[in-house]
Parts: sequence; C-alpha cells; structure tokens
Amino acid sequence: MTDIFTLTPIGRVSCTRTKPDDDRWDAEETSIALDPSVLEPNAALELDSFSHIEVIYLFDRVPEAKIERGARRPRGNPDWPEVGILAQRGKNRPNRLGATMCQVLSVNGTTIQVRGLDAVDGTPVLDIKPVMSGFLPRGPIREPDWAMAIMAAYW
Repeated sequence: MTDIFTLTPIGRVSCTRTKPDDDRWDAEETSIALDPSVLEPNAALELDSFSHIEVIYLFDRVPEAKIERGARRPRGNPDWPEVGILAQRGKNRPNRLGATMCQVLSVNGTTIQVRGLDAVDGTPVLDIKPVMSGFLPRGPIREPDWAMAIMAAYW
C-alpha cells in the first residue's frame, strides 16, 4: 500500500511570518499568488462571493527526521495527554499537509488576500476550496479540553 502521488502547487503564500509560531494567526493578512502555469487566469472567479475558503498547503520546511508517526504530547506540554498524530493538527504529520479555513478579504485576478491562514511566507498551496455551510459538521462538535486550550490564543 505504498502508492506515490505527485502534487503540483497551485500557488504560494506571501506574508510577513517566516516562522511557524503557534499563536495569533488572525493578526496576519496573507496573500496567495496563484501560479499562472498551473491555473488559468479566471480560476478564482467569484471566489470572493464566499466569506471563507479552505486552503490546503504543504508544511514544506518540516524535515523528514521530525515527522511523527505515532503519539506525542501536543506542543510538548507535559500536562496534556499523549495523543496520536492523527488526533492533532500539528505540522509534523506523515504527509505534512495543512488545512485551514480562513477569511477572504479580496480576490484580484490571481491574487487572493486572506486573514487567519496559519502558513508561513513561501508555503506551497496545493488546493483552495470555498467554505460552504452544507459541508460544515452536522450536529455538535466534541473535543478534549487540551484541544480547546491550544486554540485559546491561536487566532
């Protein structure tokens, strides 16, 4: 079961953050420059009619030696339980994929301005999807206390 897939980035992140610090991502306005060699100029047409988009990107600066395949304590906090990497959203995941819902500020041709994208400058963007209410979770959301604590200052 070792299929290999090749993905081509559709764009790149441009912002002032160069380090993946853990908190205060809503303070950051980010630009996503779409790659005209991959997408046609009208690929983002009407994307600004949505308030939010989901950006799928690659944690491209995580070295192979730092990839987690089992369990760890979130953020290395000894007060939190050991949790499997698939029960966390950390960057040290096996395929290094990140996914974030962020607010659309504007779309100008092949440039998308957003707020709340937790990706650093130069990050490759693999896909963008509009956030539609019909795709949001149905019913109540359940999460452990440590997960809510992580998010207290994240945005």
